[in-house]
Amino acid sequence: MERIKTLFLLCLVAFTTSVTSRQDNVCFRPQLGDNIEMSGFQRFYSPGEEIALSCKQGYTPVLGPRTIVCIASGEWTTTKLLCIPKRCPYPDQLSNGELDYEDTGYQSKINYTCNEGYTLIGADTAECLANGTWSTSVPECKPVTCGLAPIPQFGMIVYDRRISGNTTEYGDRVTYKCLPPHVVVGDPRAECTASGTWTKTPECQVVTCPLPGNIDRGYVSSNDHRDYDFGETVKYGCTGDYVLEGNLEIVCQQNGKWSEKPSCKAPCSIAIPRGRILYKGRKIWIEDLSPNRVLHKDIVSVYCRDKARNCGYAVPTQCIDGKLKIPDCFEHPSSTEYNLHSSSLPSEITQC
Repeated sequence: MERIKTLFLLCLVAFTTSVTSRQDNVCFRPQLGDNIEMSGFQRFYSPGEEIALSCKQGYTPVLGPRTIVCIASGEWTTTKLLCIPKRCPYPDQLSNGELDYEDTGYQSKINYTCNEGYTLIGADTAECLANGTWSTSVPECKPVTCGLAPIPQFGMIVYDRRISGNTTEYGDRVTYKCLPPHVVVGDPRAECTASGTWTKTPECQVVTCPLPGNIDRGYVSSNDHRDYDFGETVKYGCTGDYVLEGNLEIVCQQNGKWSEKPSCKAPCSIAIPRGRILYKGRKIWIEDLSPNRVLHKDIVSVYCRDKARNCGYAVPTQCIDGKLKIPDCFEHPSSTEYNLHSSSLPSEITQC
């Protein structure tokens, strides 16, 4: 009996040693990199067994090897296999819209939006699929449509482009015109807006201006006692030596008022009893200027003396509506100096 018991214990030790040895040599299920798959579901592998590696759907393998082997030490051979996302082609541009995306790899998304005045036809998003294609094609951005522009009474419209049918598109523009004697009151231009409606339609009205008044020291070309239609004109003139400043002609405007009237500006006399001046490129003794008068905006130069260098120089001054300022540097010569020693005047000596 003792012998049988001893044999049983020896067998138990041998079996335990065998199992322990086999467990020390097996390989456990490997830990794989991102997006890498393996076949089978077993937990332990014997030395010499190998596993085929592959990439998950939507990923492409690079480098290798694509198999690993369980070796006697209970470890797996190494691999540099990587699985990178498949890529979709760069999307086409969206006419009259924008597309927003960060990448074109697997599961990347594109968001589509249309510009103001355009409507998106199709899906507003697309996703890169596992087969390297986009889930949907590029949508369209179609312009918002309006009906034909409304025509005011006594009016007509001219489209910027040729229109076919009874619809117009966002951004289409028209110009309004009125049948005489009516005129456009309001903005003569209108356009089809992003809301699908036209901007405000102007009106066609008869516009007249009252009899234009006269101007001081001047006259008007027409004295017809009547109302004047929009666009009619009258002319003004000045009497004597007065000079017209402003537009010679005024026009009846669409607001029923005349454009700005001109004015008549007075001539100037030169307040120099004795001396010589420079006027219109000529040197003239003041008594030879007859009459003593220059017109509005005319330029006259008087002569001053540079006492340090004993030379003369001309200083210009301008007639402005009846006023002509004599420069401060001008010195009025005495009658004796003027009559007996005129050659010593600033206008006659050497010029600086």
